[in-house]
Amino acid sequence: MIPAIIVPGHRVASGQNGNPRFPGGTIRMQLPFFQERGVDLSGFYPGTLNASIAPKSYRILSPRETVTGLKWHPEDPAEDFSFFDVTVHRGDGAPVTGWIYHPHPDTKPTHFQRPDVLELLLPWTAGLDYGMNIQLEIPPGQMAFDD
Repeated sequence: MIPAIIVPGHRVASGQNGNPRFPGGTIRMQLPFFQERGVDLSGFYPGTLNASIAPKSYRILSPRETVTGLKWHPEDPAEDFSFFDVTVHRGDGAPVTGWIYHPHPDTKPTHFQRPDVLELLLPWTAGLDYGMNIQLEIPPGQMAFDD
């Protein structure tokens, strides 16, 4: 298990930052394009939950899914994405299963994450909030973690 803390993000994935380039958020815009490639995100809340694993950082080993060359925005270049399994454990509730959403930094045009932040795609889960300590369970063959 990897200890993490929920931190604020750019609020672009959910659309809560109000950027008119991403009406409704990037996840909503990307859904049909991922669906065409066989990756169904419809069971998740259309936004990401950001979890800092500082002082650790992560390395990609073997994602559950990778989508390359996804042209989902009319103005931006195509991007590559990987997804990893994750179970979120919190002290006061049942574990929540979802995916880690990883836009590849080398193909992502803006809104970069720090190397200690993982973006989580989860079903809507009440009670998860900024500053909350959580534990991430990630299959060891998918990611590695360094101090």
